[in-house]
Amino acid sequence: MNGWTASDIPDQSGRTAVVTGANSGLGLVTARELARHGARVVLACRDATRGEAALELLRSQVPDADVELGRLDLADLSSVRAFADGLADERIDLLVNNAGVMALPQRKTVDGFEMQFGTNHLGHFALTCLLLPRLRAAGPGARVVTVSSGLHFLGNVDPRDLNMERRYRRWIAYGRSKSANLLFVHELARRLAAEGSPVVAAAAHPGYAATNLQTAGPRMEERAWAERAVEFANRLVAQSAEDGALPTLYAATAPGVLPDEFIGPRVQLWRGAPVRSIRARWTLSDVAARGLWEASEKLTGVTYG
Repeated sequence: MNGWTASDIPDQSGRTAVVTGANSGLGLVTARELARHGARVVLACRDATRGEAALELLRSQVPDADVELGRLDLADLSSVRAFADGLADERIDLLVNNAGVMALPQRKTVDGFEMQFGTNHLGHFALTCLLLPRLRAAGPGARVVTVSSGLHFLGNVDPRDLNMERRYRRWIAYGRSKSANLLFVHELARRLAAEGSPVVAAAAHPGYAATNLQTAGPRMEERAWAERAVEFANRLVAQSAEDGALPTLYAATAPGVLPDEFIGPRVQLWRGAPVRSIRARWTLSDVAARGLWEASEKLTGVTYG
């Protein structure tokens, strides 16, 4: 794992990958590098205009890329179902649950969930369960990689207040949604092992990578000073999106990745080559993971099939 870079990605020819949030940042880099190494890649994007621009950019960077665009809004479960239905006859070898929102002012999804929990966890939960038959059919080598964050340490999931209706704090909500990602992977890996499936469920996080994720909240509230401050911090201390995507790419393609592994940057959850990352003890709780799974099934209406 020492010094692993995108050039170490094994040949992905014959494999089909779905990458959520692939129109910019980590998702775009992940999609590009998978395509560069031979995978057919579906860019799952909320905004069609931005998705088309990303598709054009990717094709200019990788002229022989086999890529296509899919419409997916993780904050709308009807969109998640429609996207999954559109892939009903497709072979899927890899699902990268990358899309997310960070530290937004209090908002709700189309279905009435707190936006960060609904988008970062529930949308990906539903998508993964709906696509599992396609992943199982792909056989050995199939993987689900969910992108969490080192900031999951900010908050454990509260089963009594999943939507933070008692008191909303944007950064705690973000941390809880990222803890939910890890609990989801923990339970998914357990269920796949119990059924003897070769599908591997793992997690990754980018450290502090410069993307537009950090500026979305200030921009929504028209806090120009905060947006400029974040942009300055990104330039000063963050690593690039190319480096930030490496843990995800490692978890998605490197040989020997184990179920429920959490891959992140080497240096203090911040930057560097991908290594096995530390995680909060609560994200390894079987009881919490099962409880969140059962709640997620009830909230989304999507069950493990």
